[in-house]
Amino acid sequence: MIFLPGTDQQVKFLFSSTEIKDKKIIIAGPGTIEIAGKLNLGEPSKIIIIVDDYDSLITMRYRLQQHGEKNIEIRMMEYDNTDFRNDSVDVLFAQASLSVPKRHKIIKEIKRILKPGGTFCAGEIVLLKENPPAFINNIWESSELKPLSIGEFEKYYEERGFEILDKKDLSYTLREFYQLSEKKLSNEAGNLSEQEKSYYKKLLKKISHESNVYLKLGGNEYMGFSALIMRKK
Repeated sequence: MIFLPGTDQQVKFLFSSTEIKDKKIIIAGPGTIEIAGKLNLGEPSKIIIIVDDYDSLITMRYRLQQHGEKNIEIRMMEYDNTDFRNDSVDVLFAQASLSVPKRHKIIKEIKRILKPGGTFCAGEIVLLKENPPAFINNIWESSELKPLSIGEFEKYYEERGFEILDKKDLSYTLREFYQLSEKKLSNEAGNLSEQEKSYYKKLLKKISHESNVYLKLGGNEYMGFSALIMRKK
């Protein structure tokens, strides 16, 4: 299972309508080794995972060695300032990594590096109701998230030059994600290598807090997850 909001359903969503054979794919965000492994089954020409901090880079490279996946590379760079050339990427996949304050700059960069007609698959945490209570806003603030409302999600991308090809509400995956990932991270916390400890310590604390809000305090009424498949015009 993919331990991110959207679980393995976002990858299935992409596969349902998109041919990736011989395509260059960029995946933005940590915790995406399993995503890359599943996408590799579609025989892309290359998969490059980008992360924006050193702990994630070291952890992901270590995990990639354990998985033994071929055709996958991991690089560190800012999502809003990548090293890729203009119009050089066939598919960009982002799962739970775009609902951040720098969203506008990141989306501008994604549009720059995607080929005309290139595919952009974005899955994001979204706000299901306006005027959320303080404990929901505290989740966003502590996690450095700035989610769009479900009503403005599609419009946001259309206004930035993307044609929406398909959409899917994956909010139902959040309960499974919070239940299973909290359990998995707790079980594995004592078996981490030195390279993984600092990364997973932060992640465990974050997920534990979010899980409590979502599963026990009514956060499910406000926290959703939505995915789009888009084409660069």
